[in-house]
Amino acid sequence: MNNLLKTCIIDDDSIYRFTMAKTLESTKLPVDIMVFSDGEEALNFILANLGKDSELPDVIFLDIDMPVMDGFQFMEAYMKVKNNVGKHIAIFMVSSSLDPRDIAKANKISAISDYIVKPVGSVRLKSIIEMLMEEKKKAS
Repeated sequence: MNNLLKTCIIDDDSIYRFTMAKTLESTKLPVDIMVFSDGEEALNFILANLGKDSELPDVIFLDIDMPVMDGFQFMEAYMKVKNNVGKHIAIFMVSSSLDPRDIAKANKISAISDYIVKPVGSVRLKSIIEMLMEEKKKAS
């Protein structure tokens, strides 16, 4: 079994992507990090890798507010192809928005595991990664 957790960060803020990647690395857990600057770029990657589960992320940290394709538009498009994805991808909506409408909208999307307010601390990230690694281990 591959014990690497393929972790995807989708955010238009390059400083945030860098910080999030460094925070993930600081957990010292076996993660393989991929980053995308908008939802369309990430969706195109997923579509190009349908049928290649080992290439697809195990977890996505998805920003809401991005140009080209925002987080909710990404989720709308992802839900249309979700049944063609051969593995479960945990998706966490990550945003600085405390707007109850954003939180409620995210909570209505069954494929979103949780809504996290930025910044995501290393303790929370480590806990998420450990939980997902345990789930992956049980599934194999």
